Amino acid sequence: MMHDWSPDELEEAAALAGTTPCFLYDEALLREQVRRVHEFPAPYGLAPRYAMKACPTRAILGILREAGFGIDASSGYEVERAVRAGFPPSAISLSSQEFPADFAEWVRRGLRVNACSLRQLDRYGEAFPGSSVGLRFNPGVGSGGTAKTNVGGPSSSFGIWHEKVPEVRELLARHALTVERIHTHIGSGSDPRVWQKVAHLNLHLVAAFPEVHTLNLGGGYKIARTGEETATDLLRIGEPVAAALREFARETGRELRLEIEPGTFLVGNAGTLLARVHDIVDTGDDGYRFLKLDAGMTEILRPSLYAAQHPIRLVPRAGGRPGELRPLVVVGHCCESGDLLTPAPDDPEALAPRLLPEPEPGDWCLLGGAGAYSASMSAKNYNSFPEAAELLYTTDSRWRLIRRRQTLDEMLAAEVVS
Repeated sequence: MMHDWSPDELEEAAALAGTTPCFLYDEALLREQVRRVHEFPAPYGLAPRYAMKACPTRAILGILREAGFGIDASSGYEVERAVRAGFPPSAISLSSQEFPADFAEWVRRGLRVNACSLRQLDRYGEAFPGSSVGLRFNPGVGSGGTAKTNVGGPSSSFGIWHEKVPEVRELLARHALTVERIHTHIGSGSDPRVWQKVAHLNLHLVAAFPEVHTLNLGGGYKIARTGEETATDLLRIGEPVAAALREFARETGRELRLEIEPGTFLVGNAGTLLARVHDIVDTGDDGYRFLKLDAGMTEILRPSLYAAQHPIRLVPRAGGRPGELRPLVVVGHCCESGDLLTPAPDDPEALAPRLLPEPEPGDWCLLGGAGAYSASMSAKNYNSFPEAAELLYTTDSRWRLIRRRQTLDEMLAAEVVS
């Protein structure tokens, strides 16, 4: 899925960024994913929201705003960041582990809120009695690839447990609230049978609240970063959902608008981390051969955190030749044994050499599938490394700097010297 940039194009990108590492986003691929999301089957209207925690860079937000997306925000800071990027509060939905201190002011300006716990619902009702609210439920099932990405089921703290509807009703009555939206999110999965089950579970919840006009199924649409992974087919998982919505409309007369909240699906494979090889070392005949980069967990934490598998492509500098294929363990630049970019699947601590053409120091290394939960979720400033620059490769084949590299002065600016 990585764009096949030439050594000269990579040199141009690194020069514009100032140095490596830097993130490269492919606008054409992002827009193609936008088109696919808009095709999600929704018989009574679709409202896609971008899960901005995946990659909140303003230029990316701008592309998605122009493409008709709203925003799924996970914190009050994301709400304000989206507003500064041009989204009106009414286009933003907040589903958060904690309400921001100023949530009431944002609601008055148009922010949509999903209460994610009984306490949040009580606080919302105290602030806005007699109004309407969204409810995020945990439907009791999940579909994540690991326990860390599975955000549904009994091991997940997200949302109101689905068996607590009586307690929800008590709070609604206490504050004269009505429910306008039911929201769930189960994690990164591609099995249409799971989505069909979740749709029916959600519609059972919708039936309990007659004022509900919108069903939000969240995100969790898996992409295939490597050949061993299976991507979510939105049409395939969407058809049973659409069928369930039509059946619900026939039985109740209620035509529900559908909201979905893709993040990784939109930007995951549209992003690549560009780094340089700066050293190659080994630990003897019975050990490993390590390829060291000028990037690592300070830019992409997913391998260390989830044992995530990212495609790796080595590109010789202009005029260079690919080396002999050898098993190489790729590691980052941090003084940290966990800064591993080629872990074994399902085991972030196990080394898993990749068969790669051995490079020369100074050659390029590209890590694909780095558009989501990479720049936004890295071990920023560990070992005092600055945040990397971000560039957009536009649809007219030009590089555009969309986030410059952090300086040391900016890193230190918040420190108070007594």
